Amino acid sequence: MKLIRYFQDAYAELVHKVTWPSWEELQGSAIVVMVASLIIAIVVALMDLLFKNGMSGIYGIFY
Repeated sequence: MKLIRYFQDAYAELVHKVTWPSWEELQGSAIVVMVASLIIAIVVALMDLLFKNGMSGIYGIFY
């Protein structure tokens, strides 16, 4: 009986208490996430490139 009551309460909360975003808000948030992900990916790729070139230069000194 506790399990049934749990699901009833969870359903009631999702239907009556949760504020769901509109389609436009959802699209806007998705665009923000995609742009932020792209910027972070570019920053990480540049850091990787700089580190690779830096380490190649250091190894080139000794070998």
